[in-house]
Amino acid sequence: MQLISLQQATTDDVLGLPVVLASLSLVAVAAALAWWLRLGVSRTLFVATVRAAVQLVAVGLIFAAIFNSSRAAQWAWGWVGVMTIVATAVIVRRAEYRIRGLALVAGSAVVATAAMAIAVTFGFRVLDYDPVALVVIAGITIGNAVPSAVLGANQAVGLARDHSREIEAALALGLNRKQVVRFMAPRAARSGLIPQIERTKAVGLIALPGAMTGLLLAGVDPIDAIAVQLLVMYLVLGATAVCVVTVVAAVTRASVTEDLRRAKWTRPDAQQAHKAWSPRR
Repeated sequence: MQLISLQQATTDDVLGLPVVLASLSLVAVAAALAWWLRLGVSRTLFVATVRAAVQLVAVGLIFAAIFNSSRAAQWAWGWVGVMTIVATAVIVRRAEYRIRGLALVAGSAVVATAAMAIAVTFGFRVLDYDPVALVVIAGITIGNAVPSAVLGANQAVGLARDHSREIEAALALGLNRKQVVRFMAPRAARSGLIPQIERTKAVGLIALPGAMTGLLLAGVDPIDAIAVQLLVMYLVLGATAVCVVTVVAAVTRASVTEDLRRAKWTRPDAQQAHKAWSPRR
């Protein structure tokens, strides 16, 4: 395969403020419709739009400082570490309850999947190794895996609470923690994986993925663009599956104590404690 450099994916013309403002027209239409129908999401749309702009501008300034630095490689690896920490914190924070050991499990899964994606991408020389490519590959992998991991964790917590009697019955029949995980985890894992699996199925038929689209617009040969997109797509799907399965297994295992009883957070009276602990979001 011809080596692909991310420098090929750059354009000579930088989008200006008028183009960005024009792109907000559809968001404005959506907000107007939501206000007219009284859906109650107009403010959310506004906050999301402003927050995205602020975050991206801030990240852009940080990236400019990182990539123009004489120590760009070290700063890039540091940024990957920050992404890993933030991703782990998001998974733990968005879980319904404080699950013992979830931070370690989630962090290990995020690190392992990001490391695998980086190793495959640069080990097989699909992309030239440089700080920009490192941050992009790690960001794509981690950014797509985290939402599914959060969904899987919440599904596992919900199942453990809603089916706590089934867990008690399983324990009464002599099942151990590993068997309870095999009994409860598949349903939560499937729910967490469905969005990413459906996105993967729709590639090329309904949706044109971002990496391929960007490369095509930059003038890269279509076969090379598709090859890179396949690499990204498979890495994202694999990373998502690993994170979801690992997190769901950890949450399900935590629903049973070491002495084979239901964990306190699976009981109905745990809801008040959860409200007292949970941060505002």
